[in-house]
Amino acid sequence: MAIDEQNPDSDTLADERARNAISIVQRGNLKTLEKTLRRQWRLGQNIVLCWSADERGLLVIFVPHYFLGNYCASGEEVCNANEAFIRELISGYRRKTRDELFEVCDRLEVAPTFIKLSTALAEEERVLEAVEQLVRRYGLSYVQSRAVLLFDIVEFSLFTPFEQASQLNSLSYSLNSAYNKLLARGIEINFARTTTGDGYYIWNRDLGPDANRDLFYFMLLVVADNAVARAASHGNTVPVIRTGYHIDGHYELYQAEGVNPTVFSYIVGDVTIELARMLAEAAPDQVLIGDFLAEPHEGAIAGKNLRTDAFVNVCDRGLQALVGTQLSGKSIGAISCHLSAQEGASQDEPALIRIIDKHGLSHHAYNLQLEIDLDGRQLSLGLDSAPQETEASCETTVPVQQSPTASSQDMIDDLASLLQKRRNTGSTD
Repeated sequence: MAIDEQNPDSDTLADERARNAISIVQRGNLKTLEKTLRRQWRLGQNIVLCWSADERGLLVIFVPHYFLGNYCASGEEVCNANEAFIRELISGYRRKTRDELFEVCDRLEVAPTFIKLSTALAEEERVLEAVEQLVRRYGLSYVQSRAVLLFDIVEFSLFTPFEQASQLNSLSYSLNSAYNKLLARGIEINFARTTTGDGYYIWNRDLGPDANRDLFYFMLLVVADNAVARAASHGNTVPVIRTGYHIDGHYELYQAEGVNPTVFSYIVGDVTIELARMLAEAAPDQVLIGDFLAEPHEGAIAGKNLRTDAFVNVCDRGLQALVGTQLSGKSIGAISCHLSAQEGASQDEPALIRIIDKHGLSHHAYNLQLEIDLDGRQLSLGLDSAPQETEASCETTVPVQQSPTASSQDMIDDLASLLQKRRNTGSTD
């Protein structure tokens, strides 16, 4: 289900429908639980780690928000062991057996909090899932592996406030348009987003290989929709973007907003840091794919994770599902993608780009190219090639403006040449 970070009504309604399917007695339990969690949460002073069912209510572990940082701050070896323990504790389902919960208390040297309910919590899937959602909302979660996108608007700070608002709105429309196009093909992206100020982080709330693959398809359609819209636009109302896709771990939290936590989440961690470093050195129109290991899709060798090139190949073979999708009234007749190859090598040897960030740290990524047949017209998106190594640079390219005398149809037809022109004018060190 697509939601906007500033308009969480759809998410709230989904939660409300789920609760309406729960008995009145259990709804009362959930209401009592939420009221108590909010009181103990104390505007974000405390967070929930895990819980266990009790015949008279729930046992919950609360700790101050700074506790985990302090717990993971002792000596490197101890710190690594403690952080691994915490990550496992706050990953996936938070429910523990009574013995497990007290073992956690002993290790953390904290006492559990008892929350009394009017009756025992029912062992029903909807009830237990509602409890999990409440615990996550008043706590901190860790996701070990998830695909995340970053769309960054080029030269954003140089535009007028009106142009900035128009460009963010245009990119937001491309996100929603891609969502609807995939939904029409039977692919639903339960996507969430947070703004970076000049772009968006996007992730699929669902987890697993299929969710990661679907987010990859989503990215391709957003890039294509943005390019077509830019070719048909005037002035600086549609943004020039650079795009990143990566799979890694992250923390997820709900920030305080007034006296309640927000109903939408934020993510921060290895995956967002890597994306930011990748795109800091990306050229306009470039699509960078991180260097990662992904869970195998159905039919792959059991237990064997996919490297980036294998993951992209799997996604490319599934792009047939997007044939027939409409872009600006034109139908996609064929679509394919591949990683740029090393110079003088075969396509089976993709070029690994080394990126040196402003801190002198190295990051690695691949350059993605996308080919689309749009009613017989070939569109080439992404850069043709990428340097093997780039260093920090503030050099960017001023967005190309279309001639006001060209028709919308002509500008869409000339999209390929427009992108080629941008490649020739764009540069990175």
